Amino acid sequence: MTRNQKGAVCTALFLAVLAILPAAPARAAIEVYRDGDKFVAIGGRIQLQYHAVDPQGGDSEDELFFRRLRPEIEAGFSKDWEAKIQLEIGDASGSNEVAVKDAYARYTGFDAVTVTVGNQKPPFSREFLTSSKEQELIERTFVGDHNYGGPDRMLGVKLDGAAMDKKLTWAGSFGAADVDPDARKLDFDSPANPDTDYNQGWLTAGRIELYPLGYFKSSQGDLAHGPWRVAFAGAAFTWSNDGDNDTYTGAGNVSTSSSKADIDQATGYELSFGVRGAGFSADVQYNSVDGDTVDPRFTGGLYVDGSTTLEQFAVEAGYTVIANRLELVGGWESQDADGYADTWNRTSFGLNYFVAAHKVKTQLTYRMGENLNGVPGDDADELFLQFQYAF
Repeated sequence: MTRNQKGAVCTALFLAVLAILPAAPARAAIEVYRDGDKFVAIGGRIQLQYHAVDPQGGDSEDELFFRRLRPEIEAGFSKDWEAKIQLEIGDASGSNEVAVKDAYARYTGFDAVTVTVGNQKPPFSREFLTSSKEQELIERTFVGDHNYGGPDRMLGVKLDGAAMDKKLTWAGSFGAADVDPDARKLDFDSPANPDTDYNQGWLTAGRIELYPLGYFKSSQGDLAHGPWRVAFAGAAFTWSNDGDNDTYTGAGNVSTSSSKADIDQATGYELSFGVRGAGFSADVQYNSVDGDTVDPRFTGGLYVDGSTTLEQFAVEAGYTVIANRLELVGGWESQDADGYADTWNRTSFGLNYFVAAHKVKTQLTYRMGENLNGVPGDDADELFLQFQYAF
């Protein structure tokens, strides 16, 4: 079967799913035990994805796989204490057959601040802080992708607070974070799922966000055609290598690989904006991330003479043409780096069909990429088709 035939079959299956799926009530995680303030609840998400890639001048490829398969459990023993453990068994790789995602304890007994300790997201990148099950496009753009300068989950402590009836929110975090020393990326990873060549270090991050028309969650889309709301945010982070695991650096701080480069430090800044209302949803974000290699002479991938600056911009928007049921979406994103000969651009469009809001939905995204990895003329189109069930 050719790629075009496979695409036609998948599109037909997608349309068939739209036709037969009935409306269903949205449900939260299932509470299996309750005794006063003590509780235990179970939940999870299943994302089955078909992905096809058609590179210009190359052979097309496709696969059907579990993009995410994440069971989770939440529990609390008093009104002020709760905990969550979430595992990944669908996209685990290498020696990490089961990857740890969220794994933390949280104290909510203070009036002004919430304290969370464990493996968790640092407060950087509006798109990354939006759950993968509540995205309009199936895959995150550059500004929310931990492969390109945005911190992944860290192992540490985070403080969250709010004022003015949550029209002002803030957060700060400190903890351990790893970096995969692949020179084509600036790839952050959690120490909860280490690899033998990951650079180890310490991450500090902070965030402030304003909601002048009232607070709303970062979930993308305005499925119920609600009132107009806007959000403005600024955030920053800094990461420093602690020197414990520089696998690809030899004597005199000279790199021993042309494709791997130990990272010395990274600093990032974010400006973002979100708007929801009358069925319309949009998120706009700009990131600037600086990275330096341990070898100040290293050139390759993203880096020139031991450093790079990733300039990223993304806009995602959608309109729910049928409330709580059908949404048209689109997006544009770009990334430039010191080691790129040209800017890497992506344009996406698609549609989402909701059975029970973001709990049960089917998504279709078509993404056109230009100058992949900064190489002029290296273009590729991608088709994503995903079914999600979350509880």
